[in-house]
Amino acid sequence: MQRRTFLIKQRVLITGGAGFIGSFLTDALIEKGYNVSIFDNLEKQVHHGKKPPYINKKATLVRGDVRSYDSLKRAVLDADIVFHLAARVGVGQANYQIKDYVDTNIGGMANLLDIIVNEKTKVKKIIMTSSMTSYGEGMYSCSKHGKQKIRMRPDSQMITKQWELLCPTCKEILTPIPTPESAELQDNGIYSIGKHVQEQLLLFIGKMYRIPVVSLRLFNVYGPRQSLSNPYTGVAAIFISRLKNNRQPIVFEDGGQTRDFVSVHDVVNALLLAMENADADYSVFNIGSGKPTSVKTIATTLAKLLKKDITPSITNDGRKGDIRHCFADASKAEKILGWKPHVSFEEGMKEVVSWSEKEDARDIFERAAGELSEKKLMYE
Repeated sequence: MQRRTFLIKQRVLITGGAGFIGSFLTDALIEKGYNVSIFDNLEKQVHHGKKPPYINKKATLVRGDVRSYDSLKRAVLDADIVFHLAARVGVGQANYQIKDYVDTNIGGMANLLDIIVNEKTKVKKIIMTSSMTSYGEGMYSCSKHGKQKIRMRPDSQMITKQWELLCPTCKEILTPIPTPESAELQDNGIYSIGKHVQEQLLLFIGKMYRIPVVSLRLFNVYGPRQSLSNPYTGVAAIFISRLKNNRQPIVFEDGGQTRDFVSVHDVVNALLLAMENADADYSVFNIGSGKPTSVKTIATTLAKLLKKDITPSITNDGRKGDIRHCFADASKAEKILGWKPHVSFEEGMKEVVSWSEKEDARDIFERAAGELSEKKLMYE
């Protein structure tokens, strides 16, 4: 492993650093002795326009929006290393708030790269957080016809509530298998398209101008500091919000769809390794636990940990753009970065539940679900 040693007093810029991943990354970098600046617009949907109390006091917080070229330019000019985490998050919402998501996620990356290429910056490396959503469905296997990469389930299948994916040749139910970085990307919505384009822009400009860049394709990240009042955030936080308000978690389809849940602490470790390891330059890495967990299991586990005698409501309805199964083959990150997840699902869920007990949780899930229905993004 080829380590790149950065001078301890170099300045690190984290766009979106007030978010739950960015804030833990800030803590870790400051503990290592780095000088950290956070560039964040304190998005109303996430932060209600207020500075979160967990922001490290040793970090410099600059309030600004990545859509503002001049504001971002002022922050970037002082940076030696950039972690680009800023993004609008919300897979369903992105499919009707199209301009906002494209302007922020694609336009924000375009602004960042334009500044670095055309201004006299000191930037020596850029690391971004991409998304497993760009895979669409994960990899599957048929006992008769081998590995399969299937595009989204057709409307006809979703309307008849046949949730599992079928082999296109023999029509047998496919078995999900780990998804590697080499799998074909099959974007299933505006959010995934945006993260895919971000990644392509970064890799192209990085290679053209010989600026070391790395993209981490994050799977389903969870942990403390994730907004409990944002109905477009991760499923664990949404379910906690419902349960804290004594309401049933809403589970779409039959609850058997699986996701790969990875702790924010493991993600931060991966980000640090990507920064320090020169062998990671110009590469893409999956960051996930490699273990599929059903959405129904998430709901029942959280209810048990919160000591709530509340069972999930299984709707047996589907959402347009949803996938059935996708979990990571993270062997590349282990081989090149020396990264492995260390926080087990059980430990991680206990931590986030313990943290949530003192947090406010405004449950506005039904309003968000109503918007999806109004925009005809549900199979009902």
